[in-house]
Amino acid sequence: MAQPDQTARDLLRNAHQSLPEGGLAAKLTHAREKGRPLRVKLGLDPTAPDIHLGHTVVLQKLREFQDLGHKVVLIVGDYTARVGDPSGRSSTRPVLTGAEIDANAETYKRQSFTVLRDDPELLEVRRNGEWLDMPAEKLFALARVATVAQILERDDFAKRFAAQQPISVLEMLYPLLQGYDSVAIESDVELGGTDQTFNLLLGRDVQRVYGVAEQVILTMPILPGIDGVDKMSKSLGNHIGVTEAPEEQFGKTMRLPDEAMDVWFELLAIPPAPADAGPRDRKRWLARAIVDRFHGDGAGAEAEARFDQLFVAHEIPDDVEDFPVPADWIQDGNTVPLPKIIATAFGRSSSDARRLLAQGGVKVDGVTLPADRLDADWADLAGQVLQVGKRHFRRLVAG
Repeated sequence: MAQPDQTARDLLRNAHQSLPEGGLAAKLTHAREKGRPLRVKLGLDPTAPDIHLGHTVVLQKLREFQDLGHKVVLIVGDYTARVGDPSGRSSTRPVLTGAEIDANAETYKRQSFTVLRDDPELLEVRRNGEWLDMPAEKLFALARVATVAQILERDDFAKRFAAQQPISVLEMLYPLLQGYDSVAIESDVELGGTDQTFNLLLGRDVQRVYGVAEQVILTMPILPGIDGVDKMSKSLGNHIGVTEAPEEQFGKTMRLPDEAMDVWFELLAIPPAPADAGPRDRKRWLARAIVDRFHGDGAGAEAEARFDQLFVAHEIPDDVEDFPVPADWIQDGNTVPLPKIIATAFGRSSSDARRLLAQGGVKVDGVTLPADRLDADWADLAGQVLQVGKRHFRRLVAG
């Protein structure tokens, strides 16, 4: 069995920082002496319905703790999501309804199992509404833990305060609520991104005030999105979801700038491509590995073949889904409305459909439709493949 110092070094591989210095090895030593696993915490606020690759950087580190026999406590922040984490924000987050948060929470929990081991001995999933739905007296006691000056030291709050941008009292409570999560589940170690450092350190203060042993914090670097610049985020449209279709994951990865590949290989813990591989082949290696991770061995090669069919050979796939055109859509005996067909077949709005047509983004059997074409003869469309963009196809058939 590895010694705690060596285990700590292994766990800190590709991590950004662990505080206090030497704390993780000390926690591991104490846990061994007591004959118990560490309780390793991660909080996720379900402010969006999907987990993307950026989330998996921390989830993968949690999996490493699980593989060593420690228990991961995944906290789905159904209550903190109602506040909104201000980390890295220049404005207040939009408020979600309780129903939206609850639906997202279920999705988060299910999708986290694409990385974490769903074993009750190694995983505990909690909602912080269990303890944050507290009487006002307890909330007032928690609010006394930190001062306004201390909270305003946060970089994002400091910038907003200096720019005279609004900061709600509720937002200022967020770090304290997150810290109380650590009290409630008696966290030994808490993980988060580098943008969470203030919150994680404040959690130690909250634990100390409540007489709970202070947690060690471990921060992970932030994964850049497919633009290679900004933090991966669904709101920025630069993300890859863990449940996206294989061809979507492969195609999006191929858009990653070459200079960002090393960071992705490291943070996603993907074995490096062969040393003699050029940038193009390295990116394909990376894309195949990502698809295989979330869709099973061999799925990456299949996604690559489809990618080549669409973007290299420019061929129409063989397995195109049919779209039945209702008979009552055929006007004047033979004319059909193109925007209506496009919108319905591909789940777009009518305005999107018209915009695609105007931009030359619609093809029939590989031939781009004229920008001003709003109607077409059904006889010219029946049995043909309608294409929107580069990867979306429907074969038009009589309904």
